[in-house]
Amino acid sequence: MQFQLHTTDTASAARAGTITTAHGVIETPIFMPVGTVGSVKGVSQQQLKDEVDAQIILGNTYHLYLRPGTGILEQAGGLHKFNGWDRPILTDSGGYQVFSLAANRKIKEEGVVFQSHIDGSRHLFTPENVMDTQRTIGADIIMAFDECPPYPSEYGYAKTSMELTHRWLARCVQHFNSTEPKYGYEQSLFPIVQGSTYKDLRRASAEFVAGMECDGNAIGGLSVGEPEEMMYEMCAHCCEFLPADKPRYLMGVGTPWNILENIALGIDMFDCVMPTRNGRNGMLFTTQGVINIRNKKWADDLSPIDQGLDCATSRFYTKAYLRHLFISSEILGLTIASIHNLAFYLHLVRQARQHILAGDYTTWKNSMIPILKQRL
Repeated sequence: MQFQLHTTDTASAARAGTITTAHGVIETPIFMPVGTVGSVKGVSQQQLKDEVDAQIILGNTYHLYLRPGTGILEQAGGLHKFNGWDRPILTDSGGYQVFSLAANRKIKEEGVVFQSHIDGSRHLFTPENVMDTQRTIGADIIMAFDECPPYPSEYGYAKTSMELTHRWLARCVQHFNSTEPKYGYEQSLFPIVQGSTYKDLRRASAEFVAGMECDGNAIGGLSVGEPEEMMYEMCAHCCEFLPADKPRYLMGVGTPWNILENIALGIDMFDCVMPTRNGRNGMLFTTQGVINIRNKKWADDLSPIDQGLDCATSRFYTKAYLRHLFISSEILGLTIASIHNLAFYLHLVRQARQHILAGDYTTWKNSMIPILKQRL
């Protein structure tokens, strides 16, 4: 993997760059649709290409390990061959899911013993076997195994958790460096900064992560319930200590305005389930503001969902028709709303990139955020 930084905004830390992987080039800043089980909910791979123009998608190690399992993935030649997606893929290590979904988990130095949320079967995740699983999945970018502490966390717990994450990271790096990719192309490992909402811990973690000299770095443990301003403060603080010549990935964030604010702090990569999850519940993000498509006010509105997007779905279907689909519990409505929201997110980061390159990102961001937040 190669990262080239093209320019930084004159009035902020916003950056425009390119990440080159074996499965294609990613222009940053970028939003990555979440395809937890190898599928972005309700959206086909062809729609992700043609309508959303996604440059990279996510899979999740925890979910893919449990179902369909690594055996069929290896037999297929990796997740790219299994799901038909020929652009870059990033896999989360599954650490967050182990701590949020699994029952009766037990954390120890070796790793985490947990029960599957599907059938209650018991499993062990270690830094080493999580690297092996992600080798088998075959993602272009794989994540280190970490513990994500909840918010709020007391200082002592956050420190102990961070130190465990660092020890696990050292094992991840060692095992990753001692193994080879399975499908003939290189993979990159990203470590994860933890430390909850404590600045000294965040600095210590960012410095430890930077010292591992991996291809890129991630910031985890944010957007887990803390106030937005605290998220921004922690993110900015981490970026002070993460190298400028490596891509920075803020995990699990967020709203359109969260993304624009964090781009200004120096973040290059984002993911979140919000566009598809909110879309399936009738909340649309548009270039004019936020729409609840179930509201009666849209029943007679024959204008396109969003004329401001270069997305055929958003320009072809009307608000009235989409509302009709939701009110009728028609599954097509969920697909249309998901495609639209994803297309909007990708449109937003493309616009951000253009304004970074033009040198007026901060002015544009400050004008856009009030528009994005307004309820229509």
